[in-house]
Amino acid sequence: MPDISQVDGSLDAFDRKILEELTENGRIPVAELAEKVGLSKTPCQNRFKRLIAEGFIQGFKAILNPSKMNLDHIAFAEVKLTNTQEEALMSFNAAVKKIKEVEECHMIAGRFDYLLKIRTRDIKKYRLVLGERISNLPYVANTSTNVAMETVKERG
Repeated sequence: MPDISQVDGSLDAFDRKILEELTENGRIPVAELAEKVGLSKTPCQNRFKRLIAEGFIQGFKAILNPSKMNLDHIAFAEVKLTNTQEEALMSFNAAVKKIKEVEECHMIAGRFDYLLKIRTRDIKKYRLVLGERISNLPYVANTSTNVAMETVKERG
């Protein structure tokens, strides 16, 4: 869970409590949410709607169990580009978003340019995704893979 206390000063204590509760249970009924944060239903609902409108809440989604989906293999690919000018970065960014197995993509300051979190059913499928999709992304010079042995903490 993100540290809500670090959010800019535009949020008061009630807004922060609403966000904290929603990160724990996004399906909580408004009446129950209002009770937990110490407001009546209408003011709580108004704050909730405002937090959505202002972009503090981006949306709600189901969190699927990767094991039940047969997606237990997690690899982190370090990607080095041949070109890091803005046009190349934009091209890479647009293309990597189209690969469904890539759960996360982060531009990195360091010895490589991007870190990708890739989830597949097994190493064989990962090799296919890496060889046929990731390695063929625009401007990719080389990749290096780290395979997760165990997930200790994951957001969700």
